[in-house]
Amino acid sequence: MMTLDLFFFLVAGPAVVFAGISKGGFGSGAAFAAASILALVVEPGLALGVMLPLLMLIDLSALKPYWGKWSLPDVKLLALGGVPGVALGAALYSVASPDVFRLLIGGVSVGFVLWQVARRSGLLRIAARRMPDWAGAVIGVTVGFTTFVSHAGGPPAALFLLTRGLSKTQYQASTVLLFWILNIMKFVPYAFLGMFTVQTFTANLVLAPFALLGTWLGVRAHALVPERLFFGLTYVLLLVTGSKLIWDGLT
Repeated sequence: MMTLDLFFFLVAGPAVVFAGISKGGFGSGAAFAAASILALVVEPGLALGVMLPLLMLIDLSALKPYWGKWSLPDVKLLALGGVPGVALGAALYSVASPDVFRLLIGGVSVGFVLWQVARRSGLLRIAARRMPDWAGAVIGVTVGFTTFVSHAGGPPAALFLLTRGLSKTQYQASTVLLFWILNIMKFVPYAFLGMFTVQTFTANLVLAPFALLGTWLGVRAHALVPERLFFGLTYVLLLVTGSKLIWDGLT
């Protein structure tokens, strides 16, 4: 049971605004931090259930400014692989305990930070050579799975898209379209698995304006705010929330 008290909304409001800023202006990679934050105060399944309709609203509002600017062939490849990935995530959720999902969400959060630090410091280099089409479909499985269990499909998607020679705006538009498609795919299994409740619906109604505000800010921040500043703050947030979720899952 989720308690919709003042504390919940004090945590959820800024988290949802942050998700909108990330998806609206910075390639969706860090939007899943909102689910990580909510999973600290409610059961992970409910945190994911609260966030999915809000992420779908953010996707919808971000489609217009980026309409037609995406790389449709690349999006198709990742979305195709995302189908079995989503199915794997649904199968796991049906048998796993909440602590397993705390560990998954926390592990993905910390792993995202380590991956980004390694990439930016030069310890990990993404191949400059363009990945073949079949690699997009294979990576798409990971994208589908991670977006189902933690709304965190951005990092594996980036692994493929960053080798495809896309401009900053093409990359941003492609992630908006990809996760709009994948989030629609996730909606039905989320409903069947009981991740939507009266409480999550009520929370969605209250938090929808926060999602729209975040998207509006993100679209405008796309050209104004340095990515280094935005992601630096994101890494600290994810490292703290991810570590706490891992601790909670283990103890």
